[in-house]
Amino acid sequence: MRLAFMGTPEFSVPVFDALHAAGHEIACVYSQPPRPAGRGRQLRPSAVHARAEALGIPVRTPLRLRDPADQAAFAALDLDVAVVVAYGLILPRAILDAPRLGCVNVHASLLPRWRGAAPIQRAIMAGDAETGVTIMQMDAGLDTGPMLLHEAVPITDATTGGSLHDALAALGATLIVPALAGLADGSLQPQVQPDAGVTYAAKLTTEDERLDWRRPAAELAAQVRALSPRPGAFATLDGERLRVSGAESLDGDGAPGATLDDRLTVACGRGALRLTLVQAPGKRLMDAADFLRGRPVPRGTRLD
Repeated sequence: MRLAFMGTPEFSVPVFDALHAAGHEIACVYSQPPRPAGRGRQLRPSAVHARAEALGIPVRTPLRLRDPADQAAFAALDLDVAVVVAYGLILPRAILDAPRLGCVNVHASLLPRWRGAAPIQRAIMAGDAETGVTIMQMDAGLDTGPMLLHEAVPITDATTGGSLHDALAALGATLIVPALAGLADGSLQPQVQPDAGVTYAAKLTTEDERLDWRRPAAELAAQVRALSPRPGAFATLDGERLRVSGAESLDGDGAPGATLDDRLTVACGRGALRLTLVQAPGKRLMDAADFLRGRPVPRGTRLD
């Protein structure tokens, strides 16, 4: 089919590569504009933008898609379908309706659970036993369109935001080609999402990263895993922010936020959390044992 690909971050690249490898005609790629990055704050294209340029595929980076000229340029592509993966812009009705088969989205959850911006992290933070990928036809709502295909993956005590990101990106790449084939030949009939079980994955904020020691240790361990490796959870130690990218839930009892030993085991509202992978300001990420060799944290120290 003749299609446009609309995506921005690294998560989108495997799906893009799968479409290219399958022989679809990718007429154009849409991505977020280059952003300042690195120490020199030089403009850097997105992961999808860079990949498309490497393949010689034209890239467009509009700031928004509500300009009639941008909408006319999209319609002039004469597309069979547009594939959207973590693009980052709301698609107006004129864009949704332009391709012959509409716009198809690869979403990183089992819809209708975790509609919205941060489904990978929210699923882990909530203690879900599984998540997955849903291929859906887009409508004007927020991830509300009818579903074409979905597949689940388990969430275990070893699952991190980073590992789940990579697993779901690969799964999306596996599902998109048969989903488009089924849409084109009619063998896949879109299914309306059920009303029951809708949840929203709000965009992550700084407060989502802060460890609240009044909460149960098991919940904090899930929070740390969800935010690992980036952006990481954090606590405050001696007035400085300590990033936490690894932790385990243990039995323990004490005043929430107080260390129970000299190994960075911190009392929680229920149980205790042992920090295993940390990063102090201006330092590299390191095992807690290495951190403690240079900066001992005695029993009874307070973390906020």
